[in-house]
Amino acid sequence: MRLDAVSDAAETSRQEPWRGRLASIPARDRLIVALDLPSVAAARAFVAKAGPAVTFYKIGLELVMTGGLELARELAGQGKQVFLDMKLLDIGNTVERATRSAAGTGATFLTVHGHDSKTLGAAVAGKAGTGLKILAVTVLTNLDAGDLAEQGQAGGVEDLVARRAKIARAAGCDGVVASGLEAAQVRDAVGPGIAIVTPGIRLPTDAAGDQSRIATPQVAIAAGADFIVVGRPITSAPDPGKAAEDFVQAIEEALAMRSLGPPG
Repeated sequence: MRLDAVSDAAETSRQEPWRGRLASIPARDRLIVALDLPSVAAARAFVAKAGPAVTFYKIGLELVMTGGLELARELAGQGKQVFLDMKLLDIGNTVERATRSAAGTGATFLTVHGHDSKTLGAAVAGKAGTGLKILAVTVLTNLDAGDLAEQGQAGGVEDLVARRAKIARAAGCDGVVASGLEAAQVRDAVGPGIAIVTPGIRLPTDAAGDQSRIATPQVAIAAGADFIVVGRPITSAPDPGKAAEDFVQAIEEALAMRSLGPPG
């Protein structure tokens, strides 16, 4: 069945449970720590060091290549949430089957490049009947307008992010990945029934690293983001538990400000 044949009523029914949960997620569960580490052993050591301060972890391609999928199963078995940042992009059958396999790890999130509805629709089909949620990657946060021009993409970053977010929503995705700088525009484009996950998050005192479009937790959450992804500011900290608590506090403050609504 074509995606454009899915009725508005069916889409609302599919998204409603997720929509209700988004509003009540505790601040701690909105912080996703990126395990961008060279080995599973290093990742396990970090998880042990961080302890209960971190409840949600991202496993990306580097770690997947060294046994990260087994780590995902392990973390899920310990009650942690797992974000598999695989950024799938392939023909439909391959994406659908890969998504089904990813769901078997017990992961909460899986990323798929949000370039087209065929790819996203295949991922949505692959996760059917499971607890896995599909996130469409809009534009990587290390890219800027010059990079997009090199790819042949006309227009600005913000317009492309919003357009891809709309494609993701129409395809039945559960959320999108977008910079905190574009979170407000994405929220305007897709409404409240879809999660916004923002990487490239830094506290005001943190270095930007290799990210081009960064934001603070307060800026991202206030703009409509639901989850933030933080890597080196926590994984490289002398006391990662304390560093994580600082981000949780920042999220709590941002949520409190968001609940008050715009000033005036």
